[in-house]
Amino acid sequence: MAAFEYLALDERGREKKGVLEADTARLARQLLRQQSLTPLEVAETSGRNRARGNGAKKSASTPTFRGGIRTNDLALLTRQIATLSAAGTPLEESLSAVSRQSEKQRVKSLLLSVRSKVMEGHSFASALSDYPKVFPEIYQATVSAGEQSGHLDAVLERLADYTEERQAANATVKKALIYPSVLVVASILIVSFLLAYVVPQVVQVFDGMDQELPALTQAMLAASAFVREWGLLVAGVAVVSVIVFQKAMQGEAFKTRVHSVLLKLPLFKRLIRGFNTAQFARTLSILAASGVPVLEALDIGAQVISNRPMRKAVNTAAAQVREGSTLSNALERTGYFPPMLLHLIASGESSGQLDSMLEKAATHQERELNSLMAIFLGLFEPVVILIMGGVVLTIVLGILLPIFEMNQLVN
Repeated sequence: MAAFEYLALDERGREKKGVLEADTARLARQLLRQQSLTPLEVAETSGRNRARGNGAKKSASTPTFRGGIRTNDLALLTRQIATLSAAGTPLEESLSAVSRQSEKQRVKSLLLSVRSKVMEGHSFASALSDYPKVFPEIYQATVSAGEQSGHLDAVLERLADYTEERQAANATVKKALIYPSVLVVASILIVSFLLAYVVPQVVQVFDGMDQELPALTQAMLAASAFVREWGLLVAGVAVVSVIVFQKAMQGEAFKTRVHSVLLKLPLFKRLIRGFNTAQFARTLSILAASGVPVLEALDIGAQVISNRPMRKAVNTAAAQVREGSTLSNALERTGYFPPMLLHLIASGESSGQLDSMLEKAATHQERELNSLMAIFLGLFEPVVILIMGGVVLTIVLGILLPIFEMNQLVN
């Protein structure tokens, strides 16, 4: 039984979209009419057949589902499938049950598309490979290893833990960056407002006096004039620069140069190395525990590293392992990974418990990353507040100094 996406009109003439299961497109249209719907378009989600109206035509073998889904949706459906599989529910029934429970049409369409491939005789991993934007390579490789070993339920549990941990980590980073970002933007806006509107109105009372203004006040007036005359232009240039930079970052050569510079900046290099090392160690951990070969795990693990020089170093390490080097020695030669990670990997290789040592290494790196993030945010927030306070103090002093000098002349 295949899954079909449909576009239909209800009794009030409103369009409705959805997914249903049927043996053929004709039967799918019949089921829609039984629901008092007038079918306009019916397309098999596996992408092999596409029907419009009463006719049908062949299409490419690519799926009709496009794009991805949110990380929390992937974590939820993985946990649901893992729970049902652990309870002994057949895979196709698990996919059908999870699709019925989902309230999101994209997730429902995705699951029914995967189920139709499984019902046709494809492996679960093969069905997932048709949707690389939804299921990353680590997901596909882990499921494939679980199917080959006969422990798909346990592998799905690990994947559920992995996706939930990644979703939680991403949410933590985003929440941690919200306050500093808002603080920086608010500081820039407040200072710009003070210089553009408040300072000129306050200081203009001194224009008719034959008194030379203090140097600080003159500098502040110059800054105020610059903001009023060129502020919008500077803001526009900044926006254009950000857009151009984002476009340039799509090129690998430019992105590699930028990432190389970031790895040399104090504090930032520790954060970048810590984040990528934690991601890499966790990926290797789940792949090794699922029975994926080390070389394949290294190739997949390199893809989760966002920093390009570090990714290139891991690819070089994978080539050395392929030539006979140990994993710990190959990673040590890159110079990017901390000694504790290398020590745990070497211990796992010598004891034959690489998967458990990688688990410990991943946990240690994640804890260290959380500590670094806490230190970074703990320093960043007071620094921004101090800078903001210093700028405001300078503006206030620039306004008050002429008043103090006038009082001295009067006395």
